[in-house]
Amino acid sequence: MANTGYGKRATGDEDPHADPDFAHLLPRDAEIAVFVDHLDDGHAMGHKVIAAEHPHYGQQACRTSLGRITEAGHLRWIKEHVTVEDNSMRWVTRTYWSRTRRSPEWWARFAKERHGRDVTENYHPGLARVEESEGTEETEAQTPEAARPEADESDGQPSEQPSAGYQTLAELRAADTRMPLSDGDCRSLESLATEWLSRGATTDDITRALTDGLPPDVTNPGGLARKRLESKMPPKKAKLRQKAARRARVDRVIMACGLCDADERTVEIVNGLCRECRAECGLDGPVHTPVPETFLPGPRGGGLPGADEVVDVTDRVDALRRAAGLGRWR
Repeated sequence: MANTGYGKRATGDEDPHADPDFAHLLPRDAEIAVFVDHLDDGHAMGHKVIAAEHPHYGQQACRTSLGRITEAGHLRWIKEHVTVEDNSMRWVTRTYWSRTRRSPEWWARFAKERHGRDVTENYHPGLARVEESEGTEETEAQTPEAARPEADESDGQPSEQPSAGYQTLAELRAADTRMPLSDGDCRSLESLATEWLSRGATTDDITRALTDGLPPDVTNPGGLARKRLESKMPPKKAKLRQKAARRARVDRVIMACGLCDADERTVEIVNGLCRECRAECGLDGPVHTPVPETFLPGPRGGGLPGADEVVDVTDRVDALRRAAGLGRWR
């Protein structure tokens, strides 16, 4: 998977899955398109990642096929310039996938509609939430319902019912006869048991902690229970607190090449690819790179008379051998 907020992103408003979805593509390209279509949103979309997970094709094959899939209208890379309310700015490259084949005009409109979008939650991983690892003071609202005493309003007279912590301690006798806690023990240890519950432990956790590995004879059940409740106390739960998210908005959108990351500020982007990558994928013919003059053949003979004449090496060798009285060179 890519970092949060990146990777494969569906364009939305797509046709349902159907057999002819990618029938217009070459067999290998269609197979890779089906593979990409079934990836989860947020999956990394580089050709190296696809090749590492695809069972049949390597990096170059996946690169070429992704280029042809882009040309066919299923895939686009769009760079968004994001400005945050603290005046920080950055470019973010989004990868958009459409199962439905889209025209270049459709993609142009889609990119244009990204301008002005609020991307507060997605422009940077972890922008809006931070984890608080240190324990904070527990409050009434943070205490589990099971750990709170309940009031019984029967007969118009409220009467306090045993808390879940007290009840768990009182039932230890049934779990193990070596731990028969008295009413006084239960009331004395109730606050510790309640603290266990407030930290996410269950009543079964408390019972196991107080009964597992007991010695054959327990002479002081209350003292043993206190020692275990204190020494085995679970850690406080880390709580998530909401951090004020800085507003982030897209203020510029440009198309980028899906294979080399060049964008339309420096190169021409045609159907999601630059000219060079299109040629590499066989979409516009091969790339003709001019040969430097250093590597071109120069005049022969170093300026001697007849140096510019074309010499047949085979005939020249034959003439020299005949002059020397030797047979024909083969």
